[in-house]
Amino acid sequence: MAAADHPIRIAIVEDDPALRKMLVSLLQADPQYAVVAEIAEGQAAIAAIPHLAPDIVLVDLGLPDMSGIDVIRKLKALCPGCNVLVVTTFGDEKTVTSALEAGADGYLLKGAALEELKRDIHSLQDGGSPLSPMIARKLLNKLQAKPPEKPETGGETTLTRREHEVLEMIAKGFSYAETSKICGISAATVHSHLKSIYRKLEVHSKTEAVYEARRRSLIH
Repeated sequence: MAAADHPIRIAIVEDDPALRKMLVSLLQADPQYAVVAEIAEGQAAIAAIPHLAPDIVLVDLGLPDMSGIDVIRKLKALCPGCNVLVVTTFGDEKTVTSALEAGADGYLLKGAALEELKRDIHSLQDGGSPLSPMIARKLLNKLQAKPPEKPETGGETTLTRREHEVLEMIAKGFSYAETSKICGISAATVHSHLKSIYRKLEVHSKTEAVYEARRRSLIH
């Protein structure tokens, strides 16, 4: 948990002025958080946020000038160290999947108690991937609905020793920070290994990566 002298730096991208004000008030009232930007449009967010280097960006998907999914994709390219947490009303499978594929690190539906947002922000900062229960259920249903595939043969999918080590740590529930400490590498390197793992396993989240790696008997 962040100490008061090292608050979690947060940027908010939300076009609803009332909700944006509420989020800012909630977070600024707590010394564990520092709101470094509050922005109503996607283009302005893309221009400003990389220079501010926040720890976490809260992004609504229904922005007036461009798709929030495009904002996520561009922010992750320009500011790879930033975690992006979607906070939106859109909960359909296509939108959820598109946001996660674009690089979102968590996905929350609007309507939950704002105090719960603090818990989810800390979870994200500690390497977790907070999901609203309804979103988690949809992702699980999608995974479980996948038709059975033939086991991989001939070593078509191979993880490096370090990738295997990182995925084992994540599968055991260790955060990015804990994994980096145990493996003796930086949190950014952990993130880089996970991106490589996602690409090799053709998945888009830690949950899918662990599920797929176990299905292929790459990890136990």
